Amino acid sequence: MRAKKNPVEFFNPGSAAECIRDVVEAYTEYKIVAEQEQTKRRGIEAWEKATIADIQAKRDALINYLECSFDERAKNFNFMFKKVDEAIAIGDNNQLALAMTSITEIANSSLFKDIADLTSVRAALDDPDREWEF
Repeated sequence: MRAKKNPVEFFNPGSAAECIRDVVEAYTEYKIVAEQEQTKRRGIEAWEKATIADIQAKRDALINYLECSFDERAKNFNFMFKKVDEAIAIGDNNQLALAMTSITEIANSSLFKDIADLTSVRAALDDPDREWEF
């Protein structure tokens, strides 16, 4: 049996230059893609910071609204219980019944019902005439 002789390529300067060119092109493409991805990451980080700041601002506004609303309810309860005390002191049963009905209505009304409709929350926060006590 006779072995076939395959032609062996010796060092070809043209193929070496082509190989170096391919490596340089691949490296250049890598650098471009790496820069694009880094730019995308910076954009995502900026979006993340802006989104977190927006969420925190909305959270703070909602907490402020809740605090002010509960303060308002507390003031209403205090006022109504003073009316109850006054009605008892003077013996006015009609005034007492009216004050007790008002207290019951305030207690039955849910503050969170208003919050479910976020447009009312936003309207309250945007209302320049609304007075908030801190």
